[in-house]
Amino acid sequence: MPDMPKAVIQPTRFDVSCLPLDDINALGFTVTVEYRGRDKWAVLNSRWCLSSTGEWDWESIPSEREDDWLATHRFDLETAKRLAMEAAPKMTCNGWTVADALASIQRRAEEAEDRG
Repeated sequence: MPDMPKAVIQPTRFDVSCLPLDDINALGFTVTVEYRGRDKWAVLNSRWCLSSTGEWDWESIPSEREDDWLATHRFDLETAKRLAMEAAPKMTCNGWTVADALASIQRRAEEAEDRG
């Protein structure tokens, strides 16, 4: 039997959120940094993709993405993580801000403590 090559591990996604990631509302307030090949990463909110100007744009299917669009929506990993960290506190979901969601978490914790 020929020698098998050594397996590699490649992280392909990072979740970035101001909420605890196990909170019921975390998904709506989580930005993801996802590998897109060729050492490039995208910053996403569902199918919305963050641009280098800070705008969220719909991410079309790969065959419809032009080079100029890719140039402003793909980043090296460190830049993508920085942009995601900047975007996470600004997330909104169903009219709620991150501050609203964090206050809700605090209220639930206090109510649970009161029920003891």
